[in-house]
Amino acid sequence: MAVVSPPEQASTLAPASRSRGVPAVLAVLAPVVAAGVAYSVHAFVPDKQEILLTWLTKLPDWQHPFVVLVAGVGAASILAALLQSVWQPSRSWVRHYAPLMAGALFVLTFWDVITAKKDWLEQPYFPGPDEVFASLLEDRRILLDSAWHSLILLLSGYLAGVLMGVTTGVLIGWFPRVRYWGMPVLKIVGPIPATALIPLMMMISRHTYPCAVALIGFTVWFPVTMLTSSGIANVRLSYLDVARTLGAGRLYLIFRVAIPSALPNIFIGLFMGLGASFLTLIAAETLGVPSGLGSYLLWRKGAMEYAKVYADLIVMALFFSTLMTILFKLRDHVLKWQKGVIRW
Repeated sequence: MAVVSPPEQASTLAPASRSRGVPAVLAVLAPVVAAGVAYSVHAFVPDKQEILLTWLTKLPDWQHPFVVLVAGVGAASILAALLQSVWQPSRSWVRHYAPLMAGALFVLTFWDVITAKKDWLEQPYFPGPDEVFASLLEDRRILLDSAWHSLILLLSGYLAGVLMGVTTGVLIGWFPRVRYWGMPVLKIVGPIPATALIPLMMMISRHTYPCAVALIGFTVWFPVTMLTSSGIANVRLSYLDVARTLGAGRLYLIFRVAIPSALPNIFIGLFMGLGASFLTLIAAETLGVPSGLGSYLLWRKGAMEYAKVYADLIVMALFFSTLMTILFKLRDHVLKWQKGVIRW
């Protein structure tokens, strides 16, 4: 038999549903409002800071990179708001990311106010967002080429460090004699910062690229080795006993039981090694590698072109964040049974 709610209960439920709808509408429209505020501040508040890029001053206001960016975000936000109203699968995604986009636009507006509009942070050390985005557009080819060379260098050192780290980690974690001799060496040598080894590497080889690869590999090797050995040493004995009962040999136990069981620990080491490799990459490139994001940073800093320095930092943030996201996606694919435990 159907149960009919009394009038009092129905009247109390209606405002609740409306209250859930109002914040949702505000969240979806927040980027549009933020884009309007950002454009109004940029267009109607006069500049007090001198723009050092001369070609930027010759452009009409609507062609400035900052205005184009804000207008593009505002138009995309309007399309997203319309899309989520007619396509329900996109609703949760739009409502989740719309406030974040609005927050980013308000940060850019605040940056524009304290630099270009009020000149509280003086040139050339603190340029406004319009000049930084213009520098990003002006040097886009050089930055893309630098990012490509940095990617090759980073992957070369990272893969070498992962290969060495997993190998030594498995040996230390599985064989007691190797653990007896290897663990003290690992505890003494591993914590040494890779950047402290730069003078030693320069004495060993005059070629900067192999030195940079070795430094990145050393940075990755330590956390991967520690976490891999820990994962191998802590494999449940019941897993090994069952495999031995079924006739498994040593190689089968290592590659089909121990390593798969240690994969969660190994991936933690991969994350730690990737984060540390970013620092070593920039340090190595600023000390002699002919091309890369670190070399570009040092070059523009020496030329006092700080707008291009900030443009390089933006590329670095996107570059490193993308690599970390790819590694998280790989982890979720390999460890499907743990998907969602670590989110990115």
